[in-house]
Amino acid sequence: MKLRPSYERKCSSEDSNLDDKTSIMQTSSGNDDSSASLSFPASRPPAEGSCNTGDASINIHPSNSESGTRSASRHARPTIHIQSRHGHTHSNSNDADGQEDPNNTDTREHGNSISDVLHVYQWLSKSFPYILIFSAKLIVQHITGISVGIGLLTTFLYANKCIVNQVFLRDKCSKLQCIWLLLFLSGSSVLLYYTFSSQALYYSLIFMNPTLGPLQFWDALWVVGITDFIGKFFFMGLKCLILLVPSFVMSHKCKGYWYMCLEEIAQYYCTFVSTPVWFRYLIDYGAQTIGVQWHFGVLLALLYLIIKLCFVFGQWKTSADVLRLFITQPNYGTAATKRQCSEAGVICAICYDEFTKPTVLMCQHIFCEECISMWFNRQKTCPLCRRVISNHIHKWKDGATSLQLRLF
Repeated sequence: MKLRPSYERKCSSEDSNLDDKTSIMQTSSGNDDSSASLSFPASRPPAEGSCNTGDASINIHPSNSESGTRSASRHARPTIHIQSRHGHTHSNSNDADGQEDPNNTDTREHGNSISDVLHVYQWLSKSFPYILIFSAKLIVQHITGISVGIGLLTTFLYANKCIVNQVFLRDKCSKLQCIWLLLFLSGSSVLLYYTFSSQALYYSLIFMNPTLGPLQFWDALWVVGITDFIGKFFFMGLKCLILLVPSFVMSHKCKGYWYMCLEEIAQYYCTFVSTPVWFRYLIDYGAQTIGVQWHFGVLLALLYLIIKLCFVFGQWKTSADVLRLFITQPNYGTAATKRQCSEAGVICAICYDEFTKPTVLMCQHIFCEECISMWFNRQKTCPLCRRVISNHIHKWKDGATSLQLRLF
């Protein structure tokens, strides 16, 4: 056997490898979803102080052709992935579905919200001196109304707390303090109306218009606010008068129903007393000419009356229940016998004193009539076993007055 030279063997091997690669490329050219991958090591001398080295791999994936006759290589969209030795992959192409990462979207929205808050904060910080100047001007311009409002509010809170405390004390209540509260509320009302006698604000108490000329919004709010507080003071004075009535003339249980009835009437009165003032404001009673604004005001006034009537009829059921309770004044139990009192002991579990007009509940627990009446002013269950005894309305029987301002 004759040996060929080494260079001939090398050439023949290269030709055979070339033929194999050509046949592979011809076979793969008929497929539509062909792909080519080019991979080469990329080495770069590391910088000083750096130890990161890696290989770069570039994969070129052609996309599907729109028609079968076109070559896949003409419409190929390269996608380059660079992967280092540590396994990190970077892509320059979008996802096939065209969807963004929800985490990136949330981060972007969070950043936008923070930016908006910062803009608002910057605007407020720059506008604060101007806001302070105009607020000072507004306070000085309405200093009288603000001072009167603060005075009326503190007077109401003080009198309401004192009345509730005196009702809770029952027979131990101070008659002198009740008289002081009555004089204090009456004097505050008279002093207020005397100070603003030129405006005739007391006319609004009898559903008449004060002498203020054409009403502006702040004028109407001023009249309605003062009238609401004076109305509360009037009914609180009536509660003080009930407190002065001796217990042998009117029992504490009966007084509780009177307090509840007076408070219900007071709320209705404060609801209706503001109606003429706002009606006059809406129709612009002081206008000299009748035009489009006057007709529009009349329409708004009628709408206001309709809403007010709907509100009143919505509260009618509660008012009817209060009226029925005031007339019937139901008992929470029956009079206990001496045997029942001896079995239960002679000490009331509420007042820790001997029974006074003992009353036995349906759960067979015995209490003083006045004690259990005061208890059911705020609760519905037995003090001992927590069984539900009463489902009646228990609001305002403790002598309290609602703080809600019925300005409209």
